[in-house]
Parts: sequence; structure tokens; C-alpha cells
Amino acid sequence: MPTTTPALSVAAAGERFAPINLERRDLGDNDIRIDIAWAGICHSDIHTIREEWGSANFPLVTGHEIAGVVSAVGSGVTRHKVGDRVGVGCLVDSCGECEQCKNGFEQFCERGSVGTYNSKGYDGEITQGGYAQQVVVSERFVVGIPDGIDLDVAAPLLCAGITTYSPLKRWGARPGAHVAVVGMGGLGHLGVKIAVALGAEVTVLSRTTAKSADAAEFGAVEHLATSDPKVFKDNAGRFDLILNTVSADLPMGDYVRLLKPNGALVSVGLPPKPYEIAPGSLIGGNKVVAGSMIGGIPETQEMLDFCAEHGIGATIERIDASQVDEAYDKVVAGDVRYRYVIDTSTIKP
Repeated sequence: MPTTTPALSVAAAGERFAPINLERRDLGDNDIRIDIAWAGICHSDIHTIREEWGSANFPLVTGHEIAGVVSAVGSGVTRHKVGDRVGVGCLVDSCGECEQCKNGFEQFCERGSVGTYNSKGYDGEITQGGYAQQVVVSERFVVGIPDGIDLDVAAPLLCAGITTYSPLKRWGARPGAHVAVVGMGGLGHLGVKIAVALGAEVTVLSRTTAKSADAAEFGAVEHLATSDPKVFKDNAGRFDLILNTVSADLPMGDYVRLLKPNGALVSVGLPPKPYEIAPGSLIGGNKVVAGSMIGGIPETQEMLDFCAEHGIGATIERIDASQVDEAYDKVVAGDVRYRYVIDTSTIKP
């Protein structure tokens, strides 16, 4: 039989969150029921609820940074057991049969991956996310959270962590590499921590140096203010890799000039306007401009194991259910250091 769980839902765009009793599907043979302890607030949640990326399916429960403990397993489950510390990120289903799924890139499933919320599942139902006390998920999309990471600081790793880890690994953040991270918010601060742990020399690029003390604490060697035009002139040709974590309309040509020959500028944000980059600025130095979207389940588990080994967790502010609407406004204003996480035990219908 389906079960119900307390959750935070929005009935329509522009309305506030309200507690409800959310129905979760019955536990299938290959499913895991998770008692959610913490749910991170990602900017994607805000874009979706406010319909900044198009129409949403209301009523809607957002949240794809989920950390908790297994409370029940189906008869066919082999990867996790009751009591395990686990997480769920941005995906809850894929075909499992196409080339991309078999290679561990479920986010690029040829049939179409199913997002944790606001996504139509293969059963035709709209998925509801992790601002709740329980969720039921196929074991293929549940990852283990190592004992070395507390659940509250682990929750944001399920989106922000993998979103930065994947491109940093792919494009060469390693000992001897000079890496710049553009922006130091929910994504950027984890990008700094992970790049440092990978052995790179890391510089933060942001509009001001207001967060320079934090950048140094996270391991960055320098924090430069891009509002100063001299920064682009003085640092031309300095970086092997630039990870752009912001969704603002930036002068990307200026950032390309900061790359060494054979360097890469990789964006994980979604600005409203197309980038303007002169082809000659790429050809002249064999430079690459690329994008990156989260990561598959195997790489997400790899990221969590890496973070546990290196003592990496998100820097967070804990909030209760009554503070979520206010937290959304603060995220948009940049007034959070560096990820809000919801104590789901405070959700009371």
C-alpha cells in the first residue's frame, strides 16, 4: 500500500510553502524507503517553483539534495540495508538499458532520465522531491553516504558536490594545475574545496573580495575581484582550467583570455543569454569552452567517497520548515553561506 509522509508543497507559482501529507508509492521489489533527515535548498528548486525555467507541475514538492537513513527495502534490494546512511540526488530513474545508462551516465539516458521532482516518471506520475520526511526510490539511484560525513553537510553534495566534482575531474584539476573558480556560492565553495583536495592551486574569481577570508579557509591561494578590469589583464594566460559556477551574463571572452594554451573554461550555470566568444580566441590557443551537467550514479558515489576521504562537506546554514520561503529570497540575494539545509523533522502538517 502507498504511504503518506509530511512534506512541504507549493500549490501554484507565487504561493508560499505549506505542510501537507504527501503520498509516496508502495515499496516495490527494488525500492528503498528513506527516512529523510536533511534536504538541501538548490537554486534549481527556486527556478522551478518560480517558473523561471518554464511551467511547473503544481502542487509540487521540490528538493534533490536528500540525506537520510534507510527504513525499509524491497525483497530484491541488494545494495543497501535498513539503517544505512544514504542519499538521493537529481535523478530517480532511467531506462538502465541504453548506452549512456550502461556507461554510468544516467543523466543522459536515451529514453529520458527522470528527475527527482517536477518530472514525469515512466509510470506517468509527476515526481515529488525531498522536502519531506520520507521518499521511496529505486535502489539504482540511492548512494551510500560514508560515515566520515555528517548527513546535514552531505545533503548538498548530492547536487552541488557532483556538479563541481565531475568537471573538475574531467578537465584536469590535479597537482600542478592552476584552477580558477568563478563565483563562491553554493556551487563555488564546494568547487574550491574539491579542487584543492584534488591537488590544484585554486584562485577564486568573483565580483568583490568580500568572501576572501572564506576562500582562504577553503584552501584557495588567492581571491580576485573581477570588478577590477586589471584582473583580466594581469592574469591573462594564467589558468589551466576555469570552472564557472554562476548563472550571470558574464563577458566570457575576458575569461577565455585568462586560460593558458590548451586550457578549458567549463560552465555549470545557466545564464539567460547566449555566450559571446570570438572563435579566434579559442583557435589561437587550442582553448576549450564546455559545459557539464551533474554526474551519473557511479561518479556520484565516487564523489562522496572522495569527500569523506578528504573531510569535505558543504558549509551550511540549518533551517526549519517555517523558514524555507525566507531562505529562497536570501539565496536569490546571495545571503547564505553557503547552502541552506532543511531539518525535515520540523515539517508538521
